[in-house]
Amino acid sequence: MADSEPRHRAVFLDRDGTLIHDPGYLSNPEGVRLLDGVADGLRALQGLGFELVIVTNQSGIARGKYTVAQYEEVAARVLEQLEAEGVSIRASYFCPYHPDGVVAPYDVEHEDRKPNDGMWRRAATEHPLDLARSYSIGDGERDVVAGKRAGTRAVLLAGGRDKWPLPVKGPFDPDFVARDFREAVLWILKEEHAKLPDAPGGTLLA
Repeated sequence: MADSEPRHRAVFLDRDGTLIHDPGYLSNPEGVRLLDGVADGLRALQGLGFELVIVTNQSGIARGKYTVAQYEEVAARVLEQLEAEGVSIRASYFCPYHPDGVVAPYDVEHEDRKPNDGMWRRAATEHPLDLARSYSIGDGERDVVAGKRAGTRAVLLAGGRDKWPLPVKGPFDPDFVARDFREAVLWILKEEHAKLPDAPGGTLLA
């Protein structure tokens, strides 16, 4: 990539429990269901000029719960549903590795496995993405830590937790704790409009 090529802002998105319902080790594309507010929120982010990148741990492959081929069928169904809602995903990354896995060669630790930021760094290398101007959204601490390690601002979805907001302390604090995806996107839109008051934005609220 040429040094003069412009780098774009992105929002890095966890998949299971963030974009779609997470029944645990989802292997059947018929089980894909977008969560409330996701389609509207992603359209709003697109309207503000963000590229959308999915970054998902898939330890079920290493654990023998499903195969790479089954993962790809589910992933294709996710993209199909998003495209039907007018949402375009720039790139999608998954990590099939886990050190407690039982399926070689995936039964090892890997730099892509969250809370490591390997998938973020790969995306920034393979696409012209500016991590310092980007955001991450996920429903787990590993999503926040990976996003912060990568240099993005990170939003934790904590609506399903017993204690809210989550009392997190340390260098990998979330920049914002949201009850749901809609609130996460509203916060990002607010932050961006504070920097660029005249920037165009998508419509999130009817």
